[in-house]
Amino acid sequence: MKERTAEILCVGTELLMGNTVNTNAAFLGRELALLGLNLYHQTVVGDNPARLREALMLALSRADVVIATGGLGPTYDDLTKETIADCFGLPLELHEESLRAIRERFERMGRTCTMNNNKQALLPKGCTVLPNPNGTAPGCAIYGQGELAGKLAVMLPGPPREMQPMFTDHVAPLLRRESETRLVSRCLYFFGIGESALEQRLHDLMANGQNPTVAPYCKTGEVMLRVTARVGEGQDEEALLGPTLDAIRDQVGEYLYGVDVDSLEHALVAALGERGLTVAAAESVTGGLVAKRITDIPGSSGVFHCGVVSYSNDQKQALLGVSPDTLGEYSAVSAQTAREMAAGIRRVSGADIGVATTGNAGPDASEGKPVGLVYAAVDSPWHSRVLELRLDRGDQDQRETIREMAASHALHLALEACAKQPPSR
Repeated sequence: MKERTAEILCVGTELLMGNTVNTNAAFLGRELALLGLNLYHQTVVGDNPARLREALMLALSRADVVIATGGLGPTYDDLTKETIADCFGLPLELHEESLRAIRERFERMGRTCTMNNNKQALLPKGCTVLPNPNGTAPGCAIYGQGELAGKLAVMLPGPPREMQPMFTDHVAPLLRRESETRLVSRCLYFFGIGESALEQRLHDLMANGQNPTVAPYCKTGEVMLRVTARVGEGQDEEALLGPTLDAIRDQVGEYLYGVDVDSLEHALVAALGERGLTVAAAESVTGGLVAKRITDIPGSSGVFHCGVVSYSNDQKQALLGVSPDTLGEYSAVSAQTAREMAAGIRRVSGADIGVATTGNAGPDASEGKPVGLVYAAVDSPWHSRVLELRLDRGDQDQRETIREMAASHALHLALEACAKQPPSR
């Protein structure tokens, strides 16, 4: 089973200087993996022919396919096409169809096509032309001869709105036809266990896995495992992935909250929708972040009733019915207050599940409560729980991290309540 390698070469001084965020590399990395190409290197090089040539030849020495983005424009410093064509020993020729498309685009926009735009219609002799209905610069693909036999260089425009559809419509089918394998992945999301603890429990699976492989990725308060298998013609991807996925569930399944779900809020909205449940949030320390994360998800309007940000004690009493005796004896930052906030928001909203957060995100201790002390609570007819969290890590400017983690715990508690809903009779 032949495994091919690819390399991404992003051209543009603006990328090196940080003036433009390099989203092209992220997009291409994901797409090339799905096509079964191994990606070991990405390079960013400025608009300099000598350095571009050096980067290209290095890439071709270690990869079968080089995908270059940027430098196909009409200006004097757009030299990607000229440099790569020269490396492949190919002259540039005027491509009449591309020139016609460029001029027609300018006419549609009511603008004049200047002479330097004609430069974009000069393409390497014998190349595969990649049309660009979203801009003026066509892309192209060239195959190497002689010492570069078996090598493929693809040149794509830099703007993502032009590059992405060109890759999807033209480059991906080209690479797919030539590929003997493809990669398939499942992303498993965990909450409540750290990366090191997860790695320790799954060490043998991670260290010894060949096909599929298991790789961890750490997020704020979460861990994601990507399980990836290389699938050949006629092979069953589920048969390859299944045993490894089952082994992971057996060992750390209590922390697994979803597969290919992207985030806690995606998982929660899906779980609420599947069960016909609704949720509401009462927030103090998180200041509306729980509600925001839920309502960021399409379809949340069917499962989210309302959110209340009750920062002051007066509003905790007036809006949520928190007892003044509770606030007086235990304070706003307490398990008792969190419990009453969760029950209160469920009562006033009519939602099936109420979640609440209260705590101190800093920067200083308040009313005897240390920075990072947070309580998160959930209330429902079948499941209620309060968590005491110590989220102070001593980091500078950790206020937002504490709030983000508090919101994540609240979302996870709501997800936990969904999972514990008794089956309907």
